[in-house]
Amino acid sequence: MTHATAHDETPGSDPNAGLRADAERNRDRILAAARCLYAREGLGVSMAAVAREAGVGKATLSRRFPTREELITAVFADRMDAYVQAVTEALADPDPWHGFTGYIEAICAMQAADRGFADVLTMTFPAAKALEESRAAAYRGLLELIDRAQATGHLHDDFTHQDIVILLVANAGVVAATSDDAPDTWRRLVGHMLRAAATPGTDTPPLPQPPASTVLYRAMIRLGRPSADAP
Repeated sequence: MTHATAHDETPGSDPNAGLRADAERNRDRILAAARCLYAREGLGVSMAAVAREAGVGKATLSRRFPTREELITAVFADRMDAYVQAVTEALADPDPWHGFTGYIEAICAMQAADRGFADVLTMTFPAAKALEESRAAAYRGLLELIDRAQATGHLHDDFTHQDIVILLVANAGVVAATSDDAPDTWRRLVGHMLRAAATPGTDTPPLPQPPASTVLYRAMIRLGRPSADAP
């Protein structure tokens, strides 16, 4: 008489395989939920909200991602790689001024596409080493990009890397305020920034049309409403 192995396993099979598969599915669900919530609402989303969206318990979320920084790192690893790639491509442009303007437009477009990433580019996460290493690599490339653009005479000599941070902070605010009603408003801000950075006589990308007054008004009304999470 033969006896079935536990859980109908064949000899030599891994009894923990099912548990690992469940853990991986939970991880994928958490990341998908976090990406969706961060993109829509920014990094202010709570870990509890991510767990609810993923359909898992808080304990499960904590086992997979013990800290907020670890979750943010996992969610935005690919976007940070794209951020580094953007400056690499800009440095490869034979026209340093064109490379500079293309870089500014590219990173601001990344912010506009994902409110969470808009926040990531204007915040630091000391505990998220991989994320900060990517940021540091992009920063080194940016310094070189600024130097090259200034050497052409097209970028003001007093333009600094801090001005990029100021632009990203401003763009994050514009994206947050207008993404629902006038999602292309950020392009107007970037157009003005590039004109301000350029020396007289330098060709700059055409200035996009401003959003209609009605949609800006709706955005202002939305900003004045209390947050759903407010006490």
